[in-house]
Amino acid sequence: MIRRALLLLLVAMAPAAAQRGGEILWDTYGVPHIHARTDGQLGYAFGWAQMQAHADLILELYGEARGRSAEYWGDPSGQREAMDSWVRRMGVARGGARWSAQQAPAFRSYLDAFVQGMNDWAFAHRDQVTDSMEVVLPVTVEDVLAHGQRVITTAFVTSPDRVSGTVRAWERGGMRAAEEAAAALEAAEMRGSNAWAIAPSKSVSGKAMLVANPHLPWGSFYTWFEAQLVAPGINLTGATLVGSPIITIGFNDDIAWTHTVNTHDGQDLYELTLDGDGYRLDGTRRAFTTRTETMQVKGRDGRLASRVLTIRESVHGPVVGEKEGRALALRVVGLDRGGAWKQWWDMGRARTKAQYVRALQQMQVPMFTAMYADRQGEILHFFGGLTPVRPRGGWEFWQGIVRGDTTGTLWTRTHTFADLPMLVNPVGGWLQNANDPPWTTTVPLVLDPAKYPSYMAPRGMAFRPQRSARLLAETGKISFDEMVARKHDTRMELADRLLDDLGAAVTAHGDADAKAAMAVLEAWDHTADAASRGGVLFSAWWRELNRAGAPRTGAQPPFAVAWEPQRALETPDGLADPAAAARALSAAARSVRERHGSLDVPWGEVNRLRRDDVDLPANGGSGQLGVFRVVEFNMPERERQGLAAMGDSFVAAVEFSTPLKAQVLIGYGNWSQPGSKHRVDQLPLFAKKALRPAWRSRAEVEANLERREVAGGR
Repeated sequence: MIRRALLLLLVAMAPAAAQRGGEILWDTYGVPHIHARTDGQLGYAFGWAQMQAHADLILELYGEARGRSAEYWGDPSGQREAMDSWVRRMGVARGGARWSAQQAPAFRSYLDAFVQGMNDWAFAHRDQVTDSMEVVLPVTVEDVLAHGQRVITTAFVTSPDRVSGTVRAWERGGMRAAEEAAAALEAAEMRGSNAWAIAPSKSVSGKAMLVANPHLPWGSFYTWFEAQLVAPGINLTGATLVGSPIITIGFNDDIAWTHTVNTHDGQDLYELTLDGDGYRLDGTRRAFTTRTETMQVKGRDGRLASRVLTIRESVHGPVVGEKEGRALALRVVGLDRGGAWKQWWDMGRARTKAQYVRALQQMQVPMFTAMYADRQGEILHFFGGLTPVRPRGGWEFWQGIVRGDTTGTLWTRTHTFADLPMLVNPVGGWLQNANDPPWTTTVPLVLDPAKYPSYMAPRGMAFRPQRSARLLAETGKISFDEMVARKHDTRMELADRLLDDLGAAVTAHGDADAKAAMAVLEAWDHTADAASRGGVLFSAWWRELNRAGAPRTGAQPPFAVAWEPQRALETPDGLADPAAAARALSAAARSVRERHGSLDVPWGEVNRLRRDDVDLPANGGSGQLGVFRVVEFNMPERERQGLAAMGDSFVAAVEFSTPLKAQVLIGYGNWSQPGSKHRVDQLPLFAKKALRPAWRSRAEVEANLERREVAGGR
């Protein structure tokens, strides 16, 4: 404790006085509007504000990025030690140090100020930091960058859950490439987003519009923090994942952009043939590069126990699995590129498409689709990221485990900006992405996948992207208010597609339970609105059908007709096994009646928005059901209610009118610190399918002011 106090005192005495003094206007939703005279002041105040809203969460995340969470907080479940092992195996903390050395002096000064602001707030407000989290203080620039590497590279580009699942399947005897490809697409869906860019030709106002709508888990490092940053040369409103120093989705007076998790493949698992304490490559033995790290794990008695972790790396990357003379090594793009935050900094300062594209061309952000609109009426969709230049094979080949005993499969460079799919100002006047491949950003298709390597992205269009495209394609010009209303659309595209086929299946094969259930579904409005009756039953049927095992008929299971690019919004269609579909509905009916008491239980009675003392009926549903307004619910077995756990998080709708028109929301609130009213104050708006105005002018902020402070003030 004495050591930590001395460290904090040294931090407080650091020569940062020139960075202090930025003004923070906190609005009534707990959003900071920061006004600064210099970039250093801006970074300092952003760090000060972010720590104020999320101190405990940030310190926990930085401790995890150090690979020391089990040392700091113990590990009764065994999960923290596994997490620390993964972080160390991937070299996250070491990577933070490498990335720190790559920063240009001016931007490094900004990062230094950001960290100083966080530390100064923590030193001045020790009583507001949970005691157990103080062990992480003081934080460093290396912590910020290690956290960024952990989130961007080892959670989005790859993930410990997906890697460990594949390793387990490999240990049991392997997984087919097609199954791996399906798992990759499902992973993108679960860390998904929606994005729209609408051109003046499609807009009632004649002005371009954009919708930013990421879908991420509600908590941990996926938590969003909203802010407005105002300094010479910048007036940026938007959000970033907590603990990050730069706004990563946002808009200024002239441009707006957002990201979605794209169908990007930036990681591969290579199977190695072991040879003694080395491995075989091109017929010769190679030695592993080996390092040893000692982890500490705190026991229930508070004592530390040492764990020695030996990490071996081939030319492919770290070894993540081993069995019977073979090993798996993981290769991941982007670990050598520490400029993502600087790229986002330049994106936020852009005022024209040319400036924004120049920022994209830095190619420091390892993945994500970028969707863009601007005051000049231009719209753009870019399939971003570092895609390996692969020596052979198509998408499915590279989703499987690849031979690692030959350099013939080893990629060593990535595609350039010019190689990647991009579409600007399409004739149809709109662009969409809902985690589908880039080819379906417009319908009918404009981008031709045949012009790109077959491993670049898969072909296909899930039901949520189809709903997204339909909401834009099957209408005339769209007003701002209509765009916001459509963003909250909860209709299940899957139900529109299959209920006629299910009805025929029940008529031919259904028992009494199935027929009673079908009567409910025929009266249902096909939505996941809170008062809607039938959605609980339909989603239970879909789960039951897939749990039972879909027949493989050559089409896309469980459909009779596979997806066709020429009929992108009409396929897949039909039921491959009508009798199985009827049996699944009967089983679903019995389950829903037993759990909820009736077949037509309202959606919002079962699915809830619950946090602290707020408990509201929810709307929205799974993207796998073709719902555009995504909310995923965590419902344990035998429970009657499920709680919103991921989906719509930060939302922004922007129109480049004069003045700029913008509405925003973070459904779970802009603060995570215990006891703050800003943990729940936006949840009622979320339940009403409403956004709130984005206050940007000083007069608007002053009219909705909760308090003001000077960053660094005591």
